Amino acid sequence: MAYNIVLIEPEIPNNTGNIGRLCLASGSNLHLVKPFGFEINDTRLKRAGLDYWKHINLFTYESVEDFFNIHHNKKMAFLSSHGTKQFWDIQYTDELFLIFGKESKGLPKSITEKYNDKLYKIPLYSNHVRSINLANAVSIVTYEGIRQLK
Repeated sequence: MAYNIVLIEPEIPNNTGNIGRLCLASGSNLHLVKPFGFEINDTRLKRAGLDYWKHINLFTYESVEDFFNIHHNKKMAFLSSHGTKQFWDIQYTDELFLIFGKESKGLPKSITEKYNDKLYKIPLYSNHVRSINLANAVSIVTYEGIRQLK
């Protein structure tokens, strides 16, 4: 079993490093879509990913269009605070692409509108929180998928 964790325009190197470590631990692949808010050799990214970074199955793309041109026929689920379905309702399958947006703005409106029927959210139980940290969100969604398939 391998999921594909996709970060669209990630901005915070520590989050991306932690997500890379999570991908390795969960047997998932990491897909990073440019532009990034950091350099791929950023020491903060490497520190968060520890010495595991060299073992991560990493794929990078020059743009959102590049990513979708390559993977247009793959099964995908999109995570957004604007989703109407809960993340535990995702139809988890091997090789599923789990798509997350950047920390400051989430997924672009063009994606949430186009893939509205595949848009899921993590419920929040406080009016004082707009979203969960990206690395935490990826962890929650990835391990729910592992739980459902095991």
